[in-house]
Amino acid sequence: MHVAIAGNIGAGKTTLTKLLAKHYKWEAHYEDVVDNPYLDDFYNKMERWSFNLQIYFLNSRFRQILQIRESGKKIIQDRTIYEDAHIFAPNLHSMGLMTNRDFENYKSLFELMESLVQGPDLLIYLRSSIPNLVSQIHKRGREYENSISIDYLSKLNERYEEWVNSYTKGKLLVVDVDDLNFVDNPEDLGSIINKIDAELYGLF
Repeated sequence: MHVAIAGNIGAGKTTLTKLLAKHYKWEAHYEDVVDNPYLDDFYNKMERWSFNLQIYFLNSRFRQILQIRESGKKIIQDRTIYEDAHIFAPNLHSMGLMTNRDFENYKSLFELMESLVQGPDLLIYLRSSIPNLVSQIHKRGREYENSISIDYLSKLNERYEEWVNSYTKGKLLVVDVDDLNFVDNPEDLGSIINKIDAELYGLF
């Protein structure tokens, strides 16, 4: 079984992935942030490194999906290959931070990869307002994220909503996280778990 968590920067994907992996005893697969050789360069000079960064993520995520399917295990994944292709790369392109040539090359590669993999059994989308995202980003204090603008986050949020509204790869659960504190409040985490159980096992 393959469950994936989607959401904007700072929405709480990694935290929820850890909590759900512990609760369900699923194996967690995280986004490759620590070992990503392009992230620092990208945030310092987006137009120079956007294509390199997106290709790195695409490669990393495609490899993850193949491993997930081959393993036969129950796995929860922090962010999906679809977010790279439908949200982050098109956003960089529309902002003039990725050339037409690079974007077409990227799209062609994604379409090939997409034809070889299936969507997750359940996609959990964490919907968050911009103030909540900004608060969470400041709280975790990653230095390379200091330069992320409100405008950039807003554009990503708009694309997330468009993508989720047309998502057809499998079951979808939308969780509004603004008024939830699933880290410190067991009831909030419990309400998410109940919704997941209903989607996966039909338990109400």
